Amino acid sequence: MSTLNHPPENPDIRALKGRALSLRRKMLNMASGKGEGYIAQGLGMADCLAALYFHELRYDPADPKWQDRDRFLLSTGHYSIAMYAVLAEAGYLDETELPTYGLNGSRLPMSTFDDIPGVEIVGGSLGHGLGQAVGMSMALKVDGSPARVFCEFSDGELQEGSTWEAAMGAATFKCDNLVGLIDCNGIQADGPVTVKIDPVADKFTAFGWDTVEVNGNDMEALVSALANAREQDGRPKAIVMRTTPGFGVPTLMARERAHFVRVDNSEWDSLKAELEKENG
Repeated sequence: MSTLNHPPENPDIRALKGRALSLRRKMLNMASGKGEGYIAQGLGMADCLAALYFHELRYDPADPKWQDRDRFLLSTGHYSIAMYAVLAEAGYLDETELPTYGLNGSRLPMSTFDDIPGVEIVGGSLGHGLGQAVGMSMALKVDGSPARVFCEFSDGELQEGSTWEAAMGAATFKCDNLVGLIDCNGIQADGPVTVKIDPVADKFTAFGWDTVEVNGNDMEALVSALANAREQDGRPKAIVMRTTPGFGVPTLMARERAHFVRVDNSEWDSLKAELEKENG
Protein backbone atom coordinates (compact mmCIF):
# COMPACT_ATOMS: atom_id res chain seq x y z
CA MET A 1 0.00 0.00 0.00
CA SER A 2 1.17 3.50 -0.72
CA THR A 3 -0.28 6.91 -0.04
CA LEU A 4 1.33 9.30 -2.46
CA ASN A 5 -1.34 11.91 -3.23
CA HIS A 6 -3.14 14.63 -1.37
CA PRO A 7 -5.83 13.33 1.04
CA PRO A 8 -9.43 13.11 -0.18
CA GLU A 9 -11.81 15.92 0.64
CA ASN A 10 -14.42 13.60 2.15
CA PRO A 11 -12.72 11.17 4.51
CA ASP A 12 -14.37 7.92 5.49
CA ILE A 13 -14.65 8.53 9.23
CA ARG A 14 -16.02 5.06 9.89
CA ALA A 15 -13.04 3.48 8.14
CA LEU A 16 -10.62 5.66 10.10
CA LYS A 17 -12.28 4.64 13.36
CA GLY A 18 -11.85 1.04 12.24
CA ARG A 19 -8.15 1.69 11.72
CA ALA A 20 -7.87 3.16 15.22
CA LEU A 21 -9.56 0.06 16.65
CA SER A 22 -7.13 -2.15 14.74
CA LEU A 23 -4.21 -0.17 16.19
CA ARG A 24 -5.56 -0.63 19.71
CA ARG A 25 -5.92 -4.37 19.15
CA LYS A 26 -2.33 -4.57 17.96
CA MET A 27 -1.10 -2.64 21.01
CA LEU A 28 -2.93 -4.87 23.47
CA ASN A 29 -1.56 -7.95 21.73
CA MET A 30 1.98 -6.52 21.77
CA ALA A 31 1.83 -5.70 25.47
CA SER A 32 0.06 -8.91 26.46
CA GLY A 33 2.14 -11.06 28.76
CA LYS A 34 4.87 -8.43 29.19
CA GLY A 35 3.57 -7.44 32.63
CA GLU A 36 4.18 -3.75 32.09
CA GLY A 37 4.60 -1.06 29.46
CA TYR A 38 3.52 2.29 28.06
CA ILE A 39 0.22 0.95 26.80
CA ALA A 40 -2.07 3.72 28.07
CA GLN A 41 -0.46 6.54 26.08
CA GLY A 42 -0.51 4.43 22.94
CA LEU A 43 -4.20 3.71 23.26
CA GLY A 44 -4.82 7.42 23.72
CA MET A 45 -2.89 8.28 20.53
CA ALA A 46 -4.52 5.67 18.28
CA ASP A 47 -7.10 8.04 16.79
CA CYS A 48 -4.50 10.64 15.87
CA LEU A 49 -2.23 8.06 14.23
CA ALA A 50 -5.12 6.55 12.28
CA ALA A 51 -6.12 9.98 10.96
CA LEU A 52 -2.51 10.76 10.04
CA TYR A 53 -1.46 7.56 8.32
CA PHE A 54 -4.71 6.66 6.62
CA HIS A 55 -5.92 10.09 5.56
CA GLU A 56 -3.34 12.87 5.82
CA LEU A 57 0.28 11.74 5.33
CA ARG A 58 2.01 11.20 1.98
CA TYR A 59 4.31 8.18 2.20
CA ASP A 60 5.35 4.98 0.49
CA PRO A 61 6.19 1.88 2.58
CA ALA A 62 8.01 0.43 -0.43
CA ASP A 63 10.33 3.45 -0.40
CA PRO A 64 10.68 4.62 3.22
CA LYS A 65 13.27 7.26 2.25
CA TRP A 66 11.19 8.70 -0.59
CA GLN A 67 12.43 12.29 -0.82
CA ASP A 68 9.01 13.94 -0.95
CA ARG A 69 7.43 11.89 1.83
CA ASP A 70 5.81 13.67 4.74
CA ARG A 71 7.78 13.18 7.94
CA PHE A 72 6.17 12.05 11.20
CA LEU A 73 8.35 12.56 14.27
CA LEU A 74 7.47 10.80 17.52
CA SER A 75 9.17 12.94 20.15
CA THR A 76 7.83 10.96 23.12
CA GLY A 77 9.70 7.81 22.20
CA HIS A 78 8.10 5.71 24.94
CA TYR A 79 4.90 5.82 22.83
CA SER A 80 6.70 3.39 20.54
CA ILE A 81 4.06 0.69 20.99
CA ALA A 82 1.67 2.93 19.06
CA MET A 83 4.32 3.70 16.44
CA TYR A 84 5.00 0.02 15.77
CA ALA A 85 1.28 -0.68 15.52
CA VAL A 86 0.69 2.00 12.89
CA LEU A 87 3.84 1.08 10.93
CA ALA A 88 2.58 -2.52 10.73
CA GLU A 89 -0.89 -1.34 9.77
CA ALA A 90 0.61 0.91 7.06
CA GLY A 91 2.83 -1.81 5.60
CA TYR A 92 6.27 -0.85 6.91
CA LEU A 93 6.57 -3.74 9.38
CA ASP A 94 5.59 -7.39 9.19
CA GLU A 95 2.89 -7.96 11.80
CA THR A 96 4.55 -11.22 12.84
CA GLU A 97 7.34 -9.12 14.39
CA LEU A 98 5.04 -7.20 16.73
CA PRO A 99 4.98 -9.82 19.54
CA THR A 100 8.71 -9.20 20.05
CA TYR A 101 7.93 -5.72 21.39
CA GLY A 102 9.97 -5.04 24.53
CA LEU A 103 11.83 -8.35 24.50
CA ASN A 104 15.60 -8.67 24.85
CA GLY A 105 17.24 -8.62 21.44
CA SER A 106 14.18 -7.25 19.66
CA ARG A 107 14.47 -4.28 17.32
CA LEU A 108 11.15 -3.08 18.77
CA PRO A 109 12.17 -1.70 22.18
CA MET A 110 9.89 0.26 24.49
CA SER A 111 11.49 3.51 23.28
CA THR A 112 11.88 3.89 19.55
CA PHE A 113 15.12 3.48 17.59
CA ASP A 114 15.49 5.06 14.14
CA ASP A 115 16.79 1.95 12.35
CA ILE A 116 13.21 0.79 11.73
CA PRO A 117 11.67 1.69 8.34
CA GLY A 118 9.29 4.62 8.78
CA VAL A 119 10.87 5.93 12.00
CA GLU A 120 12.45 9.35 11.44
CA ILE A 121 14.13 10.11 14.79
CA VAL A 122 15.16 8.53 18.08
CA GLY A 123 12.61 9.74 20.61
CA GLY A 124 12.62 9.45 24.36
CA SER A 125 14.93 12.13 25.69
CA LEU A 126 12.06 14.56 25.99
CA GLY A 127 12.19 18.09 24.68
CA HIS A 128 14.19 17.40 21.50
CA GLY A 129 11.57 16.36 18.96
CA LEU A 130 10.22 19.79 18.10
CA GLY A 131 13.71 21.21 17.57
CA GLN A 132 14.48 18.44 15.08
CA ALA A 133 11.14 19.03 13.38
CA VAL A 134 11.91 22.73 12.93
CA GLY A 135 15.27 21.88 11.36
CA MET A 136 13.65 19.39 8.99
CA SER A 137 10.90 21.80 7.97
CA MET A 138 13.45 24.56 7.26
CA ALA A 139 15.58 22.21 5.15
CA LEU A 140 12.56 21.03 3.16
CA LYS A 141 11.58 24.62 2.42
CA VAL A 142 15.13 25.43 1.24
CA ASP A 143 14.98 22.39 -1.06
CA GLY A 144 11.60 23.47 -2.43
CA SER A 145 10.07 20.16 -1.31
CA PRO A 146 6.27 19.79 -1.02
CA ALA A 147 6.75 17.52 2.01
CA ARG A 148 5.48 18.50 5.43
CA VAL A 149 6.65 17.64 8.93
CA PHE A 150 4.30 16.40 11.64
CA CYS A 151 5.76 16.29 15.14
CA GLU A 152 4.03 14.68 18.11
CA PHE A 153 5.14 15.93 21.51
CA SER A 154 3.57 15.83 24.95
CA ASP A 155 2.34 18.16 27.63
CA GLY A 156 5.19 16.88 29.81
CA GLU A 157 7.62 18.20 27.18
CA LEU A 158 6.14 21.67 27.58
CA GLN A 159 8.11 21.77 30.83
CA GLU A 160 11.33 21.72 28.77
CA GLY A 161 12.76 25.08 27.73
CA SER A 162 14.07 23.63 24.47
CA THR A 163 10.49 23.04 23.33
CA TRP A 164 9.65 26.72 23.63
CA GLU A 165 12.91 27.77 21.95
CA ALA A 166 11.96 25.54 19.02
CA ALA A 167 8.43 26.98 19.01
CA MET A 168 9.86 30.49 18.71
CA GLY A 169 12.20 29.37 15.96
CA ALA A 170 9.38 27.78 13.95
CA ALA A 171 7.41 31.03 13.94
CA THR A 172 10.48 33.18 13.24
CA PHE A 173 11.45 31.10 10.21
CA LYS A 174 7.84 30.81 8.96
CA CYS A 175 7.73 27.01 9.08
CA ASP A 176 4.24 26.70 7.63
CA ASN A 177 5.03 23.15 6.50
CA LEU A 178 5.25 22.10 10.17
CA VAL A 179 2.35 20.72 12.22
CA GLY A 180 2.80 20.22 15.96
CA LEU A 181 0.60 17.48 17.46
CA ILE A 182 0.58 18.20 21.19
CA ASP A 183 -0.64 15.25 23.24
CA CYS A 184 -2.12 16.75 26.40
CA ASN A 185 -3.06 13.63 28.34
CA GLY A 186 -2.40 15.12 31.78
CA ILE A 187 0.06 12.46 32.97
CA GLN A 188 3.78 12.11 33.44
CA ALA A 189 6.09 9.59 35.08
CA ASP A 190 5.00 10.03 38.70
CA GLY A 191 1.35 10.95 38.25
CA PRO A 192 -0.65 13.93 37.00
CA VAL A 193 1.05 16.90 35.37
CA THR A 194 1.26 19.45 38.20
CA VAL A 195 3.27 22.23 36.55
CA LYS A 196 0.91 24.93 35.29
CA ILE A 197 1.15 24.62 31.50
CA ASP A 198 -2.34 25.74 30.49
CA PRO A 199 -3.60 27.53 28.51
CA VAL A 200 -1.52 25.57 25.99
CA ALA A 201 -3.36 26.74 22.88
CA ASP A 202 -3.16 30.40 23.87
CA LYS A 203 0.57 30.08 24.50
CA PHE A 204 1.28 28.63 21.06
CA THR A 205 -0.89 31.30 19.48
CA ALA A 206 1.13 33.93 21.35
CA PHE A 207 4.31 32.33 20.01
CA GLY A 208 3.07 32.90 16.46
CA TRP A 209 1.48 29.55 15.66
CA ASP A 210 -1.91 28.95 14.04
CA THR A 211 -3.50 26.90 16.82
CA VAL A 212 -6.60 24.79 17.41
CA GLU A 213 -7.57 22.63 20.38
CA VAL A 214 -9.55 19.40 19.92
CA ASN A 215 -10.63 16.24 21.67
CA GLY A 216 -7.82 13.94 20.59
CA ASN A 217 -10.11 10.91 20.67
CA ASP A 218 -12.71 12.47 18.35
CA MET A 219 -11.93 11.34 14.81
CA GLU A 220 -14.08 13.97 13.10
CA ALA A 221 -12.40 16.75 15.07
CA LEU A 222 -8.92 15.42 14.30
CA VAL A 223 -9.57 15.12 10.57
CA SER A 224 -10.99 18.64 10.47
CA ALA A 225 -8.01 20.07 12.37
CA LEU A 226 -5.55 18.31 10.06
CA ALA A 227 -7.36 19.68 7.01
CA ASN A 228 -7.16 23.22 8.37
CA ALA A 229 -3.44 22.75 9.04
CA ARG A 230 -2.72 22.36 5.30
CA GLU A 231 -2.88 26.09 4.69
CA GLN A 232 0.53 27.56 3.81
CA ASP A 233 0.18 31.03 5.36
CA GLY A 234 3.62 31.58 6.88
CA ARG A 235 2.69 30.20 10.29
CA PRO A 236 3.48 26.80 11.83
CA LYS A 237 0.38 24.88 12.90
CA ALA A 238 -0.38 23.49 16.36
CA ILE A 239 -3.11 20.96 17.13
CA VAL A 240 -3.56 20.69 20.90
CA MET A 241 -5.08 17.25 21.51
CA ARG A 242 -6.75 16.42 24.80
CA THR A 243 -6.43 12.65 24.89
CA THR A 244 -7.44 10.08 27.50
CA PRO A 245 -4.78 7.51 28.50
CA GLY A 246 -6.08 3.99 27.94
CA PHE A 247 -8.89 5.21 25.68
CA GLY A 248 -11.16 2.36 24.60
CA VAL A 249 -10.38 0.17 27.64
CA PRO A 250 -12.30 1.41 30.71
CA THR A 251 -10.13 -0.42 33.26
CA LEU A 252 -7.01 1.30 31.94
CA MET A 253 -8.79 4.64 31.62
CA ALA A 254 -9.59 4.44 35.33
CA ARG A 255 -5.97 3.82 36.39
CA GLU A 256 -4.70 6.78 38.41
CA ARG A 257 -1.06 5.93 37.60
CA ALA A 258 -1.23 5.42 33.85
CA HIS A 259 2.27 6.35 32.67
CA PHE A 260 3.97 2.96 32.97
CA VAL A 261 1.14 0.51 33.46
CA ARG A 262 1.60 -2.80 35.24
CA VAL A 263 -0.83 -5.51 34.19
CA ASP A 264 -1.16 -9.01 35.62
CA ASN A 265 -1.13 -11.81 33.06
CA SER A 266 -4.63 -12.77 34.15
CA GLU A 267 -5.96 -9.32 33.17
CA TRP A 268 -5.13 -9.26 29.46
CA ASP A 269 -8.10 -11.28 28.25
CA SER A 270 -10.53 -9.07 30.15
CA LEU A 271 -8.86 -5.90 28.82
CA LYS A 272 -9.16 -7.16 25.25
CA ALA A 273 -12.79 -8.07 25.88
CA GLU A 274 -13.44 -4.54 27.19
CA LEU A 275 -12.02 -3.05 23.98
CA GLU A 276 -14.32 -5.20 21.85
CA LYS A 277 -17.33 -4.38 24.01
CA GLU A 278 -16.66 -0.64 23.78
CA ASN A 279 -16.52 -0.95 20.00
CA GLY A 280 -19.24 -3.54 19.54
